[in-house]
Amino acid sequence: MALAPLPLPSLPQDLSFRRAPPARRRSLGRTLCQRGAVTPAQWIDAARAAANCDLRPEELLLRRGLLSSETLTEALADLHGAERVDLDLTAPDPRLIDEIGVQRCLALQAVPLRRLGGDTVVATARPDRFAEIRRALPREFGRAVMAICDADQLRAALLHARAAPLAAAAETRVAEALSCRFWYGAAPRYAVGGALLGLLALLLAAPATTFALLTGWAMLALLALFALKAAAVLAATRRVPPRPVTLPGPRPVVSVMVPLFREEDIAPRLVARLEKLTYPKELLDICLVTEQADQVTRDALAAARLPGWMRIVTVPDGSLKTKPRALNFALDFCRGSIIGIYDAEDAPDPDQIDRVVRRFEGSGPEVACLQGVLDFYNSDQNWLARCFTIEYASWFRVMLPGLERLGLVVPLGGTTLFLRRAVIEALGGWDAHNVTEDADLGVRLARFGYRTELMTCVTAEEANCRIWPWIKQRSRWIKGYAMTWSAHMRHPARLWRDLGPRRFFGLQVVFLASLSQFLLLPVLWSFWLVPLGLPHPLSGLAPSWLLWALGGAFILCEALNIAVHATGLWLAGRRRMAWWLPLMHPYAPLAALAAYKAVFEMIFRPFYWDKTRHGITPPGRPPRV
Repeated sequence: MALAPLPLPSLPQDLSFRRAPPARRRSLGRTLCQRGAVTPAQWIDAARAAANCDLRPEELLLRRGLLSSETLTEALADLHGAERVDLDLTAPDPRLIDEIGVQRCLALQAVPLRRLGGDTVVATARPDRFAEIRRALPREFGRAVMAICDADQLRAALLHARAAPLAAAAETRVAEALSCRFWYGAAPRYAVGGALLGLLALLLAAPATTFALLTGWAMLALLALFALKAAAVLAATRRVPPRPVTLPGPRPVVSVMVPLFREEDIAPRLVARLEKLTYPKELLDICLVTEQADQVTRDALAAARLPGWMRIVTVPDGSLKTKPRALNFALDFCRGSIIGIYDAEDAPDPDQIDRVVRRFEGSGPEVACLQGVLDFYNSDQNWLARCFTIEYASWFRVMLPGLERLGLVVPLGGTTLFLRRAVIEALGGWDAHNVTEDADLGVRLARFGYRTELMTCVTAEEANCRIWPWIKQRSRWIKGYAMTWSAHMRHPARLWRDLGPRRFFGLQVVFLASLSQFLLLPVLWSFWLVPLGLPHPLSGLAPSWLLWALGGAFILCEALNIAVHATGLWLAGRRRMAWWLPLMHPYAPLAALAAYKAVFEMIFRPFYWDKTRHGITPPGRPPRV
């Protein structure tokens, strides 16, 4: 259904737009000083600072609270001989916005207001870019007449005029061929359901033979994971030469998106933790991303008295309420050239942003993503929190660094993630329908020739330490991995060409073999019966030497898992937690329960996002690096 145009208020009688005359031979700094808006010393100091960062002097003055946006708008209008327009009183024509594209308007920081005869009045907060803006306008607009407006008002006006198209675009930003939204159709769900029914029929008709086939697949997946883990341990513990020191360049603006949903209890603590970041606050753009229907969280943020470098971006209601959809929507409103993501409960290292900026400066353009290490601040709360900590230590300290150094696909974590903005925009953002949008993004980065590197900076999170919430969270991750694998394997030949043979097979091990191991964990655990002298389901079908060989391979893989966990604890500086490694055996079956829940949801609720509640445990001292 076509959107009805918004009613257009009449223009104020005293507002007569005209063509901007040639720019006068004055600078903005002189104009502001003549108006008494800033002192010459303040402008000179801002100009010097702007030479070393990705901001203009007037932006620095705004962020330091030394200049008001109203005064700046008036000075720019005076300098460029243009009219000033108040977008709170003069709404833009949404039909003209659609002819350019609302996302393009946001990128240009310009909005068309009216057609006056053969001219089109275009309001902008960046008159210095008006030549670029003019080139981007459709030919039908005729001659562009510049008006000056406030930057925040411009974004608000575009959002008010075209919230629905922006929200809809956030849901389909990733190309259909690379998205998992084909699961809306019945075919993939019928395929999974049919496979389960077929397996059940085989178990009833020939249980021993079917169990033998499942055992063969489970052992193949187990051995493939054994080889990958062994290679990852060797790669992750290999001494790497220090990176060459590069001269620091201009420091960029870094936008960090923090998606929030029903987080009313955590907002004040989140603000307090982010205030500890040491990166210059005028170069930080913290976007607290909330949902339109989540008034409770927005009220909590309003009560927290946000500093000027934090702001709320509200996502309009739509057919989805997922984290990646919220990220896609907020991306258009970010100001930085580096985009970061934190979760609601995160407590990052104070110098984390500084280290990210330096790492990007010293890397080539092919390094599009930096992934930090995740750890927990409530590791000692109970046995589940300890096991979760051990698992994260091995994943973020051993497996992911190993995959990176082996040149394989790195499935990303959903937080402490930093991307070059140009790359994430070119890739179409995040798949709004994928419940593990981070892992999917890691695959897409690799497919398009970009690299992800791991950093040693740490973000402390809250470990999910209650059994049923843990199972729900893990089922979402497993479901997301399965949907990511299915989305990229829709065209295996194209995936092979994009990744090459080595990374293609590596992706099969990381995704398909891991999923197989979760689902077939009862089959693998049956081999504990062999050393205990108890009858095995294959006793009458396979010779005893084969059962002992398979049992030995299973125990060898279990020993390697313990070694990987121990290595992760050692690299994390958590050696004292090695006493808890035996708990990983009763911890593992929980993942099997989560896998069965994930399979059920893939058939009946493929896009259901099982929300993890945060703020259960107050943060303690962050872990050591």
